[in-house]
Amino acid sequence: MFSNFHKSKVFALFFLLISLLGAKGRKEEKLNHKTAFAYIITGVLIYFLSYLSLYLKAKTTEIAIAYISISCIGFLLMLSGGTLLSRIIKNKLNNKDIFNKENETFPQEERLLENEYSINLPARYHLKDKVRNSWINIINPFRALMVLGTPGSGKSYFVIRHVITQHIRKGFTMFIYDFKFDDLSKITYNTWLKYKHLYPIPPQFYVINFDDLSRTHRCNPLEPSAMTDITDAAESARTILLGLNKEWIKRQGDFFVESPINFLTAIIWYLRKYKEGEFCTLPHVIELMQLDYDSLFTILRTEKEIEVLINPFINAYLNDAMEQLEGQIASAKIAMARLSSPQLYYVLSGNDFTLDINNPAEPKIVCMGNNPQKIQIYGAVLSLYVSRLIKLVNQKGKLKSSLIFDEFPTIYLNNMDSLIATARSNKVATCLGIQDFSQLRKDYGREQADVILNITGNIVSGQVTGDTAKQLSERFGKIMQDRESLSINSGDTSISRSKQLESAVPPSKISSLSSGEFVGMVADNPDCKIELKTFHCEIVNDHEALKKEEENYKDIAVIRKIDTTIVQRNYLQVKQDVQEIMQSEIEQLLQDPSRAYLVLKK
Repeated sequence: MFSNFHKSKVFALFFLLISLLGAKGRKEEKLNHKTAFAYIITGVLIYFLSYLSLYLKAKTTEIAIAYISISCIGFLLMLSGGTLLSRIIKNKLNNKDIFNKENETFPQEERLLENEYSINLPARYHLKDKVRNSWINIINPFRALMVLGTPGSGKSYFVIRHVITQHIRKGFTMFIYDFKFDDLSKITYNTWLKYKHLYPIPPQFYVINFDDLSRTHRCNPLEPSAMTDITDAAESARTILLGLNKEWIKRQGDFFVESPINFLTAIIWYLRKYKEGEFCTLPHVIELMQLDYDSLFTILRTEKEIEVLINPFINAYLNDAMEQLEGQIASAKIAMARLSSPQLYYVLSGNDFTLDINNPAEPKIVCMGNNPQKIQIYGAVLSLYVSRLIKLVNQKGKLKSSLIFDEFPTIYLNNMDSLIATARSNKVATCLGIQDFSQLRKDYGREQADVILNITGNIVSGQVTGDTAKQLSERFGKIMQDRESLSINSGDTSISRSKQLESAVPPSKISSLSSGEFVGMVADNPDCKIELKTFHCEIVNDHEALKKEEENYKDIAVIRKIDTTIVQRNYLQVKQDVQEIMQSEIEQLLQDPSRAYLVLKK
């Protein structure tokens, strides 16, 4: 053993290694291999370099002390380093994924599933540490599509514009409610120019807006041929008054809410019956409401079908209950008077087209524009247009159609939930763009907003926060995720691994989505099952191609040249028409002794 210097050193080192195999120090999370190996390497060098001390020119005793000291220091450093190795936690927790992004990824649909109705959006998503290509396949848009996202999240640019272009390319008739006219209308117009030749019967393109009268068609939402009974008049009255007074939505059923609605219903139906609806337009309704009570009630009494509706008002008038009468009628008159403008009268009193956009003989693509600065006025009128349009569209035997609403809560549709629930069989696809569920609840009331939300089959959501993010997270469900826990005590350290169900897309992740990133869930068909319905991905847009396409867009064509004289003449004509109706009706009553009692004079 001692025949050679290095032989004895190696033997001693061998016994040290044997002793370290059984060493168990207290585990410590901060220790690492670099520190341990630094001790060991330094110790090995000192341990073997102790040989040089034997060449010192000194007394034997001093040489022995130096050799033993240096060897001990090296031996102890190796012992310390080896002990540190036993204290290092071999399976440290992964601290790189501090936001748990990789653990919250899940497989998504990578197949392109297309049919004659589908909307297909290319996307890419993360699966663990890899980026993969995927598709958002909305193969059944007739179960309704809701697009959510705060301003700037990319609702229109990444989703709604593709709904428009793909559906026009696939031969849909279409209605677009363009909140910020003409953002979506210009896309629709140019897409129509590009693909209209693909339709069996090319659809006509129509625009309604109240700001640029040279680029608007005229349409009467109270078209008499589309109003078959008094319930149509009641529905129109409710839509426009609730659109003008949003706070009434939550008070439906109250006396002072239902009374103005009944009053407006009576006036609409009277004009519908008078001379076969020759003067049945909203401007004529507004002007007729403004007549004095004697004249107004006299001519309304001539129509038997509305007698039940107007009797309470006439009795209150005859019994001098003027405070009650003003409470019943004035709220309707004041609200409707806000619509009295030459521009609105001009658009509402014409008849360039009808609202049956999916008529097989006359297919149409209709864009209706709002103005964010005049939302209180325009929104109510557009609500009436859309309410009448929905009733005409949701019928059997019509063409497939697509209804797209940008900033949906800015208009009021009393029967939107029934449209979503029943229009699937009539091939009516509905796309609702909203910013947040709270916005929908504010304008529609909690009950109706919740119904609209819960019966929508397809949801695509950009960044949203608060309760909206929580509800969406619950809707997307949970996935199995890996969990690790580390326990350190004075004697030992334990690491436990487990799997448990956690939210696939937590609310915090929905609240922090970037523009272009979307989460959601799609609905499938019995003949085309989609197992991976939930998605969390980034929609891929070809920005250069879209920019080039937009640069080549044509402006919506001028429809007719309009000056203020024409608009003002139309405005005055409506007023004159109402005066002539009043005078002729009262004269006829006075000339007929059997009906003269209907004339009120107070």
